Amino acid sequence: MPEYTPMTQEAYDKKKAEVDYLENVELPRIVVALAAAREEGDLKENAEYHGQKEAQGMLMARINLMKSQLALAKIVDPSQVKTDEVGFGAVVTVYDEDLEEEEVITLVGAGDEDYDKGKYLISSPIGKGLVGKKVGDTVEVKVPKGSINFKILKIEYPGY
Repeated sequence: MPEYTPMTQEAYDKKKAEVDYLENVELPRIVVALAAAREEGDLKENAEYHGQKEAQGMLMARINLMKSQLALAKIVDPSQVKTDEVGFGAVVTVYDEDLEEEEVITLVGAGDEDYDKGKYLISSPIGKGLVGKKVGDTVEVKVPKGSINFKILKIEYPGY
């Protein structure tokens, strides 16, 4: 059974607009370039044709991935989120007991993740480990390299 991906209405609309752009602008552009390259002659040694064919395949894969994410999206209404515990959209300040330093983690949906900026997917191991926890809780999060021990210092929901 597929797992739903929480997403804000804004993120959903942004991703949908990108799919529309890719399908209605980029894909037709590649189709035209592919037809022009096909006119060049021998397809075996036609680098332009093979390049456009590869670009078309990569674009279709990207479109299909994004459509799949949209199909599994569950729009989250921020007014329904419990703000006293970690959930979708939370900005969580944690103390990493292993590194002995504070970190700020924002739990986001598909398409909004940016691990370098502390934006983690809610479905990631860290996201799953933090969901439902409250200030003062200590949690051990299983990650591919072992485990991380966090103490939750603060939970915020910007704009709520």
